[in-house]
Amino acid sequence: MARRNLAGLRVLVTGASQGIGRALVQLAAQRGAKVVAVARSADLLEEVVHAVRATGGTIEPVIADITHSEDRARMVAVAKEKFGGLDVLINNAGIGATGHFMDSDPQVLRTIFETNYFALVEVTRAFLPMLKSGTTPAIVNVSSVVGRRALPARSLYSSSKFAVQGFSEAIRAELAKDGIDVIIVNPGLTQTNFSKNMLEQKAKLQLDHMRGMTSEQVAEATLRAIEKGRAEVTLTLNGKLLLLVSRLFPWFVDWKAKKTVRGLFAEEIATREQQRQDRAAAPVA
Repeated sequence: MARRNLAGLRVLVTGASQGIGRALVQLAAQRGAKVVAVARSADLLEEVVHAVRATGGTIEPVIADITHSEDRARMVAVAKEKFGGLDVLINNAGIGATGHFMDSDPQVLRTIFETNYFALVEVTRAFLPMLKSGTTPAIVNVSSVVGRRALPARSLYSSSKFAVQGFSEAIRAELAKDGIDVIIVNPGLTQTNFSKNMLEQKAKLQLDHMRGMTSEQVAEATLRAIEKGRAEVTLTLNGKLLLLVSRLFPWFVDWKAKKTVRGLFAEEIATREQQRQDRAAAPVA
């Protein structure tokens, strides 16, 4: 994995108008990178562009939905036309949902995978020819701690991030021959609007109060991983502890998760058990 100086490098960030993406754009520009900022919201993206240019940064906006092939082609065209190519691709855009699998809408899962996995894969495919000619090129896939250890009520989002993990590990080896690094970043609970923009929020146990790192801290850790050439970084103390305990004592994490769910649904469990007892005690006709 190569070490790199971001000054002068051409960097593209998806999901650039809010949260981690916005922080990545601003911090990369402060380091001297030439940034292509991609997002769906024209108004929010304009705010980012204004903030970067006000401090002397170099940025080109692209209003695009990464799930649309024509928009991906336009992203490639802008990078080529404005900067002559690309050195670092940061796949940051993502959406989520919470709630138990049996209560979820099948279309929600497909929508999550379209953005979090399929679009990420196709954006990567679109930029690979350009990256092969880049300077110390790298692909950065922003995944999640729950892409390494799944948690209840987050099965849809978690499964999409597990897919990102597998894809990233596979292409890391494949692209070694082209000198392209593949870096995975696993944020934990972060102080962003992510939860407000979810497709569904049906989880009984809310975790927003545990959101520790700011978007700027996650962005700083991501850029540091790019500069130092680290293959994978996991963020937040709770996130690191979860993966450590899961690796050493996976049975404990399973037990704790089951206990938590049973506690949340204690009334439902008791009612179901009473119904079983009533059926067993009922006289046979």
